[in-house]
Amino acid sequence: MSDLWHRIEDKKVLDAAMREEIVTAFGVRGKKALAAIDAGKIKKYLDFFVVEGRTAEYVVDEDFCTCRDFLYRSRTCWHLLAVRIAMGANLAERVDEWYQDRWKQTGELHT
Repeated sequence: MSDLWHRIEDKKVLDAAMREEIVTAFGVRGKKALAAIDAGKIKKYLDFFVVEGRTAEYVVDEDFCTCRDFLYRSRTCWHLLAVRIAMGANLAERVDEWYQDRWKQTGELHT
């Protein structure tokens, strides 16, 4: 699997073959991750990555995600995959602010 991540980082492009390999390796989670990347739902704040899901935003930090799938089932969710792929291919939207500041301003964390 590490070979896949290295090739994504080297190419910086998600061509059809790479996409197929991701879907083969991760199934539905891979499809959801690629769809989120294509829709521009991966954002890189100064402190965290944030993935816009169907019902909420999820904070991703290294190998941790705030989604229920990760928290309750202790497995790699599609949000983590999306961030990993977007990081490697440099496809995350950059946001020049601290995500934590949004929480301070609104009084609620957007997860």
